[in-house]
Amino acid sequence: MEFEKIFSQNGKELDGLVLISPKIFYDQRGYFYESWNDYSFKKFIDNSVEFVQDNHSKSKKGVVRGMHYQLIPKAQGKLVRCINGEILDVIIDLRISSNTYGEYASIVLNDFKMQQIWIPVGFAHGFLSLTDNSILNYKTTDFWDSSCERSIAWNDLDVNINWKLDEFKIKKTLLNDKDLKALTFKEAEKNGDIFD
Repeated sequence: MEFEKIFSQNGKELDGLVLISPKIFYDQRGYFYESWNDYSFKKFIDNSVEFVQDNHSKSKKGVVRGMHYQLIPKAQGKLVRCINGEILDVIIDLRISSNTYGEYASIVLNDFKMQQIWIPVGFAHGFLSLTDNSILNYKTTDFWDSSCERSIAWNDLDVNINWKLDEFKIKKTLLNDKDLKALTFKEAEKNGDIFD
């Protein structure tokens, strides 16, 4: 496995975010790769991380899910991968003490490269499905808790995420009611729904 730093839209390193690329072995039968290795993860990323829940989602082309996060005491780190199809994965830094506070990164994940993103506590996460039947699998470091769950609007004007809809030929986005009613970045700040 290879571990790479991730940079914001402004070219700054987003401390803690890591792109993980597996070594894939192809032959006439198909392929094999190691999708998870606890030793490697803890050696290169964080020795204290323990995963407690695995989540799966399936999305049509044009679906946007996010930008989701949970507050302390149920804040979640996430290890995200796309096991079918392709997505544009997006992460916002919500750590007020960070020099990249309010900045975001976007990375294409797909079932060809089999990459994963480690998202530690302190970030909001979401994605745009670029294909029909995009399937995500992600591990979390804490359980889902509705009382701690929060969302930042996917189209917030202050964060100003470039979803590259024209580039990916997405004519229409589809969101659920909860995500359509998500807070703006400034509302989250005002409510204290951010991280130190």
